[in-house]
Amino acid sequence: MAKASVKSRYVCTACGGISMQWAGQCPECGEWNTLEEQVQATAPAGGRGSTRVGAQYAGDSGIKRLSEVPRDQETRFPTGIGEFDRVLGGGLVAGGVVLLGGDPGIGKSTLLLEAVARVAGRHGALYVTGEESLRQVGMRAERLGVEDDGLRLLAETRVETIIELAARERPEVLVVDSIQTIHSDALGSAPGGVAQVRESAAQLVQFAKRTGTVLFLVGHVTKEGQLAGPRVLEHMVDTVLYFESDSGSRYRLLRAVKNRFGAANELGVFAMLDTGLKEVKNPSAIFLSRHEQPVPGSAILVTREGTRPLLLELQALVAESPLSNPRRLAVGLDGNRLGMLLAVLQRHAGVSTYGTDVFVNIVGGVRIAETASDLPTLLAVSSSLRDRPIPQDWVIFGEVGLAGEIRPVPNGPDRLAEAARHGFRRALVPAKNCPSPGDRPKGLEVMGVERLDAALEIVREAD
Repeated sequence: MAKASVKSRYVCTACGGISMQWAGQCPECGEWNTLEEQVQATAPAGGRGSTRVGAQYAGDSGIKRLSEVPRDQETRFPTGIGEFDRVLGGGLVAGGVVLLGGDPGIGKSTLLLEAVARVAGRHGALYVTGEESLRQVGMRAERLGVEDDGLRLLAETRVETIIELAARERPEVLVVDSIQTIHSDALGSAPGGVAQVRESAAQLVQFAKRTGTVLFLVGHVTKEGQLAGPRVLEHMVDTVLYFESDSGSRYRLLRAVKNRFGAANELGVFAMLDTGLKEVKNPSAIFLSRHEQPVPGSAILVTREGTRPLLLELQALVAESPLSNPRRLAVGLDGNRLGMLLAVLQRHAGVSTYGTDVFVNIVGGVRIAETASDLPTLLAVSSSLRDRPIPQDWVIFGEVGLAGEIRPVPNGPDRLAEAARHGFRRALVPAKNCPSPGDRPKGLEVMGVERLDAALEIVREAD
């Protein structure tokens, strides 16, 4: 009988590209020092190797006309955790694959254990752990107050065994914690390697698509905060979720960076308590720190995370710098954009920050990627520089262009409605986001501006 041969190849940990010889730079993605040696057993001719030709990856086989494909809307069922369902796009989709990543100890296993325990009574659920013993999972369930309502547990790291037992039990929800601990007998490399992660995930995803099982994969993250393993892993799944938190904070942010069944960049907020994760239904209230007296350099903005408008406090501090090259530091914002905005402030509004250090921070550890924070950033910097506070009942949003113009941002009515709901009296917004008098939220005065210098003048007159 022919024996399997063993050969080495080099796999990029960043993109998953394969090279037959080592090089300092990956030829596929250009990253440096990412090629790792993988020893792989190749099956003999006619045997069964790791490459499964003809595997039904998406669950269907054969060619069909577009008109023959069913157009039924996907079947969803909720987990019972409102913030989790929001991030998922409304609930779990049959056959959907979700990848959940985050720092160690941030609450990934806790969230999934609570979620699957809630759906186990209505839908079969199987929790597979490769990092803990069943006793440890049971101790966590007792601490969280999880009731035994049909949730089944399995401690296993061999992917073929997991799929075999799952096919026999036929759960509607399958959790694998974590994908870095799972291995396949088709490969000779150690668990956690690029090839093992990719192969194990491929088999699990194929099983989920073929049977309509909801699959959760827990993933480790690198020191840079990215999911460990090949980048192709994120392309194989339907939804990618990240758990985020500041060190020492009890709040956890669950963000969707990819979602085929809902809005990307959707945000869910949880509080970590002794009894587990508890959802925060009104996150704007926890991110707003109402000061007893107006504070210079503080501005309230309305950002939008997915489908949710969110009120945040932006703080700026301008101080005289002893350095020849003053510092520009932004936490929660793009530092390069801050430097550009300060140049616009000097050029088109006559407010110079030369010789001063400028620090900008989003309270609560939230990261903002949209441009609606431009106007409140510059007004907060000007407020700190002049040592004159912005009125506490004001809310501000708007994009600032390089010519000093104030550009509109999407979903202006939703942002204004959220501000009015939290008791704000005035809103300083782009002129094109200013609604007609009949459409303005009750109790909210909306002031529209077209130029940065005009916005600064409005704030000065309010002092």
